[in-house]
Amino acid sequence: MFTGLVECIAEIRSTQRRAGIVELSLTVPLDLADSKIGDSFCVQGACLTAVGFSAGTVQVEVSQETLDRTTLGSFQPGRQVNVERALRLSDRLGGHLVTGHVDGIGHLVSKKETEKNVDLKFRADPVVARYLVEKGSICVDGVSLTLGVCEKDTFMVYLIPHTLKETTLQFLRPGDPVNLEADIIGKYVEKLLSPQEPSAGDPQGVSKGLLEKHGFVSPSKR
Repeated sequence: MFTGLVECIAEIRSTQRRAGIVELSLTVPLDLADSKIGDSFCVQGACLTAVGFSAGTVQVEVSQETLDRTTLGSFQPGRQVNVERALRLSDRLGGHLVTGHVDGIGHLVSKKETEKNVDLKFRADPVVARYLVEKGSICVDGVSLTLGVCEKDTFMVYLIPHTLKETTLQFLRPGDPVNLEADIIGKYVEKLLSPQEPSAGDPQGVSKGLLEKHGFVSPSKR
């Protein structure tokens, strides 16, 4: 689990593909003394597992599933990426709950500099757009952001200079793809409020009964 508060901008040192897996070697400007193999790193919004360390670098593996669902498959040496280590239970949750499981790819529509902010407008895949709520949360390339104006499949975010300086969002140009993760709370709420038929684990239709009781679905005819 992550917060969407980027710890540093790392650089891809090398990429190596083998049997459906891509190994990325990242130059990471962090003290990794307490990091170990098996730890999770959020790289440009995707949760990846560390498989090795050397002086100032960490190696992570990217599965074919992740390559299919994210922009990571196009990354080449020299590419800069946002990096965040996994959240400790004792840490402050300054952003929002981010799993590092990318829901879809969006694209930057426009970038406008104002006196105090940089306004970014993105277009989201339908699988993400359904969860867009004004003043809610969205994770863009691993960065926790507050949603501004939300339309059918587009949304606005307003970046303060600090966020722009400390993340790779500063490099975006209209048309560029980004990894998007919707707020996990919205996904759970949708699942719980969706009518469900009785299953082997719910033989009496308890879930559906609770929804009927609270008026979320029409009572069944018995």
